[in-house]
Amino acid sequence: MSVLSLRPDLRRILSSAALVLVLAAGHGGGARAQMGDISSAFDRSVAAAASADAAVAQWYRETGYATLWTGPQDVARRAALFEALATAGDHGLPVARYDAAGLRAGFHTARTEGDLGRLEVAMTRAYLTFARDLTSGMLEPAKIDKTIVREIVPRDPGEMLLAVAMGDPRAALADLVPKSNAYAQLVRAKIGLEEAMGMDGWGAPVPGAGLRPGDSGARVVALRDRLIAMGYLARSATRDYDAAVQAAVHAFQLAHGLPADGVAGGDTLAEINKTPEERLKSVLVAMERERWMEIDREGRIIWVNLPDMTARIVDDGATVFRTVAVIGREDMDRRTPEFSDMMDHMVVNPSWGVPRSIIVGEYLPQLQRNRNAASHMQIIDQQGRVVPRGSVNFASYTARTFPFGMRQPPGDNNALGKVKFMFPNKYNIYLHDTPAKSLFSHDRRAYSHGCIRLADPFAFAHMLFGPEIERIEEEFDRILKTRNETRVTLERKIPIHMVYFTAYPEGKGRIGYRRDIYDRDARLWAAMAEAGVALGPVSQ
Repeated sequence: MSVLSLRPDLRRILSSAALVLVLAAGHGGGARAQMGDISSAFDRSVAAAASADAAVAQWYRETGYATLWTGPQDVARRAALFEALATAGDHGLPVARYDAAGLRAGFHTARTEGDLGRLEVAMTRAYLTFARDLTSGMLEPAKIDKTIVREIVPRDPGEMLLAVAMGDPRAALADLVPKSNAYAQLVRAKIGLEEAMGMDGWGAPVPGAGLRPGDSGARVVALRDRLIAMGYLARSATRDYDAAVQAAVHAFQLAHGLPADGVAGGDTLAEINKTPEERLKSVLVAMERERWMEIDREGRIIWVNLPDMTARIVDDGATVFRTVAVIGREDMDRRTPEFSDMMDHMVVNPSWGVPRSIIVGEYLPQLQRNRNAASHMQIIDQQGRVVPRGSVNFASYTARTFPFGMRQPPGDNNALGKVKFMFPNKYNIYLHDTPAKSLFSHDRRAYSHGCIRLADPFAFAHMLFGPEIERIEEEFDRILKTRNETRVTLERKIPIHMVYFTAYPEGKGRIGYRRDIYDRDARLWAAMAEAGVALGPVSQ
């Protein structure tokens, strides 16, 4: 996009003669900076160095090759940039990517106008790379994991250049930092974990099998010491698994999505024995995910955190409703994707239109063996009409040629239960009830084909539609009793975010951790490490 085709207010400022003169004064005076004039060695050097990047080339061409960083009037701007680049490690970004040391050295070694021109463009590229990494993330997640389908919209480079050119450069650079409270808390958690790493972690791991209330001895001491080091237990000299240790284990379990019984069984000890380095990886990946999410968290949102296996309704940052959930299975083609959308309606007494992948992958082979298999399903033609099974030779079709759909009518045993919540999307993902209630008692609840099953869908519906429908519980019950498929539309659509955070703030300044059930964090961390992100404090 042309720098001069930005928003009207920005275009008016940028096109003014005053801006051109001010920028031109940054290096070599106004005569050299006339639009399109590349007669000087500096201008030619800038034009050549910027030619590989259309946005950078356009910026310099349309500002008359005026300086942003290398002129005598650019001291404050370049100082602000170097200060900002020095914080890259604080944000878990790859410090070497921006080469601050090399850029600083460039100001001492530049001897010619050509040297300065190349340095000018290098500074701009470092600024834009840093700005992009901080505002929309350093990774392209879909290239690392195809089930991360979140739409990431980077800021326009022309606008970012204009912001640092026209305003307070320190304010413009500070504005790049993600604004969510969650991001700020993750940064603080990063600092705390780095401090723990500097003090040799949280002590020796707890050896052996599980521990429970009433136990005593050296293993309990090791458990006690780790709980103290992690902030779950006040200082104590006890050697016994007493009430205080049990309460600390219970608090730890709650913060890590474990069954909270106060017993340090095998799964709990495995999490207690995780090192600060392992937790730091989760925090750094969570910070990257926050950078992908330029979302409005004011008002009401629906938040489905897949590793937490819960769905929440959140009002202005406060959870007002929470229910446990079943998520997509762990095999790649059943994993629930990460994305954001808008919920706009629910369907009470839904029928289930079976996805094509399930029809040909699961039901067609059954029907080819026995045409009466899956008798609870209707066979549907392309016009939506029910087709008698006796009229179909299932064996004559392949997965590619099978022309029919399948539908399960509303009913007590419908796979979607009694209600589904819709945010129409190309991934065919939605939230719904289920007759398989026993699955919600499991610790790991990855059983679905990708959609989210809710343990308490009726209460979810009451909370969701309560602000719009008077006496919602009575009205919902009335519709249920009709047993007719009924659509109920939200007057105001509600943002829904399908997210994947294994580390996330859980109140009172504490970070909660979850298991990396899809190994997404592992892949993302590997990509971050390859790009140069380091564990622990980074020297500039």
